[in-house]
Amino acid sequence: MTTYVVLLPGDEAVWESATEEERASMYARHGEFARRLAERGHTVTAGAELTHSRQARTVRVDGVTDGPYAETVEQLGGFYVIDSDDLDDLLAICGVLVDGVGGVEVRTTVDHSS
Repeated sequence: MTTYVVLLPGDEAVWESATEEERASMYARHGEFARRLAERGHTVTAGAELTHSRQARTVRVDGVTDGPYAETVEQLGGFYVIDSDDLDDLLAICGVLVDGVGGVEVRTTVDHSS
């Protein structure tokens, strides 16, 4: 079993200006994503929606600053941690999430236990 992190970058301004119907549609996509994962044997072990990046605190050598580390349009909006034996199938299921948001990033975690 391999552990993957599905990172959900996005434009926070789009989310902030979304209507209730648009937000409900996005949450429904996440529900469909979770349903498909479970049906196909993938296991979600963690995940969360993150607060707006303006609430982030960045720790640097010269101290702590408010806001995100990177000044970009897209910020990390959430993530899932998923155990899976089938990366290709996981990537296919991630297609449910990319509709309307542009893309997600899937990365393997590093196992230091071996």
